[in-house]
Amino acid sequence: MGCCSSASAAQSSKREWKPLEDRSCTDIPWLLLFILFCVGMGFICGFSVATGAAARLVSGYDSYGNICGQRNAKLEAIPNSGLDHTNRKYVFFLDPCNLDLINRKIKSIALCVAACPREELKTLSDVQKFAEINGSALCTYNIKPSEYTQSSKSAGLCPKLPVPASAPIPFFHRCAPVNISCYAKFAEALITFVSDNSVLHRLISGVMTSKEIILGLCLLSLVLSMILMVIIRYISRVLVWILTILVILGSLGGTGVLWWLYAKQRRSPKETVIPEQLQIAEDNLRALLIYAISATVFTVILFLIMLVMRKRVALTIALFHVAGKVFIHLPLLVFQPFWTFFALVLFWAYWIMTLLFLGTTGSAVQNEQGFVEYKISGPLQYMWWYHVVGLIWISEFILACQQMTVAGAVVTYYFTRDKRNLPFTPILASVNRLIRYHLGTVAKGSFIITLVKIPRMILMYIHSQLKGKENACARCMLKSCICCLWCLEKCLNYLNQNAYTATAINSTNFCTSAKDAFVILVENALRVAAINTVGDFMLFLGKVLIVCSTGLAGIMLLNYQQDYTVWVLPLIIVCLFAFLVAHCFLSIYEMVVDVLFLCFAIDTKYNDGSPGREFYMDKVLMEFVENSRKAMKEAGKGGAADARELKPMKY
Repeated sequence: MGCCSSASAAQSSKREWKPLEDRSCTDIPWLLLFILFCVGMGFICGFSVATGAAARLVSGYDSYGNICGQRNAKLEAIPNSGLDHTNRKYVFFLDPCNLDLINRKIKSIALCVAACPREELKTLSDVQKFAEINGSALCTYNIKPSEYTQSSKSAGLCPKLPVPASAPIPFFHRCAPVNISCYAKFAEALITFVSDNSVLHRLISGVMTSKEIILGLCLLSLVLSMILMVIIRYISRVLVWILTILVILGSLGGTGVLWWLYAKQRRSPKETVIPEQLQIAEDNLRALLIYAISATVFTVILFLIMLVMRKRVALTIALFHVAGKVFIHLPLLVFQPFWTFFALVLFWAYWIMTLLFLGTTGSAVQNEQGFVEYKISGPLQYMWWYHVVGLIWISEFILACQQMTVAGAVVTYYFTRDKRNLPFTPILASVNRLIRYHLGTVAKGSFIITLVKIPRMILMYIHSQLKGKENACARCMLKSCICCLWCLEKCLNYLNQNAYTATAINSTNFCTSAKDAFVILVENALRVAAINTVGDFMLFLGKVLIVCSTGLAGIMLLNYQQDYTVWVLPLIIVCLFAFLVAHCFLSIYEMVVDVLFLCFAIDTKYNDGSPGREFYMDKVLMEFVENSRKAMKEAGKGGAADARELKPMKY
């Protein structure tokens, strides 16, 4: 753990308050519990790899328990088991497009074959000829290739006709169809709201035709996000007003363009459009109308919110300005989402690999259809529950480590009076403090979020399984519980982030830090409301600006491209990607603003600017404090609420 002190993490409120001092390990029992839990995850991984028969996962096996590409042992009471498949290295499904979403498997007989059919086989004669030429029998082992066209059993023992052209998946030796129509059937099973096959095919065709435009627009969203970060760094003082004006103008302009395009396409003569493209034109016109109405409603609501929020932006502007300075001194903060995403991807890859191995563990049993499945018996069959909890807890732990790292770096910046004395790399210094002192705090905070996520996921699973079966009252209760748990999770996430900031300042344990942060937030309730409405809303507007700009560029490009295709799905893909990119960049800025606000609130609580109790804050925030005091003196009793917020703590 690297912890070198056994002093109590809780600090006494009687002693002099000094931030960034008296470092000690916090929440050690929770760190030990987390390590023990990770050991359990490692045991599951080792057990699944050792007993899960990696050959069954990589090489695959047929419906009779035979592993492809090797000689197999006979399974008791299982017909067609114990075959020699040394020359049959690929798994072939008789009906590869028959997907069972509930049980998450392909409802088809699986066979080991010597080669995958690279061309479509339309008749049983073609299947027979393929077996004679390639030595690869595509019907079950009970029937010989010479009997394919003669036996009455061929209908159930041979693949569904026509057999789609397929190719082996690299490293996993499964024959996968290459025909896009088969993938369309998968999509139809997943997209339940699509009842017209022609609609689905037109959507897929639109994505394939517009793939270059989609890629270009995704790169555009990345460039716009980086430009916005540069703007935040250097003109943060006027960023709020710039974003407000740009978003209002962008919303008005985008709404006007949508109505103009709708009117233009509605007036365009339908006689010049060939019948095959008439349905596409009607779909595009209907989509434009929906977009235009939605944009109009959004613009009206946005304008009303701007009118309400315009008077509570002074502190937000000051915090944005200081946040811009933080990014100038700590440029590596911008890359924190990438490192976190990389760590999450590595963990998710490990988790999925273990889950795949876990799915092949157990002993062979015969199901109702007479085919072989591998199942775990006894208490070990519940290991996947432990594995799912590990997915949530460790993922939340990684995200919490990012929050603690950012909080530690920003706290170091804020409470260092002479910025020339900052560590050479505050981010690495924050990571070092996290590893040495606060991993237990992060483990405890992430576990609390896990305790809320698990019941919500269980309720969502129950709701999905009972969809269409439960009555209206039960459906309403389930949705209400899910909504309440979601709200509780968001509140706990916000409190956890502030608790990590308090831990970075005072080196207290999680409960003490959460209590201190909660008291500070309650004492500064009006400011919290202003930051969480104006500040976060301004950053949300930045995301909206990027999405609207990318979406508007997409509408113009997709509307005037030569290929006449449905561009609803490409536009949705582009806008979702643009929002995710903007969120990754601006979420760090949002986190920095929240950390700065808590530091500012604690600074004004413990210090009043007098000798010996000087403020740590930036000059911009000092100007805000002085302006607030002047305004309170002029307002008299009217400023009593704010006066309580600026009143220093008495010892």
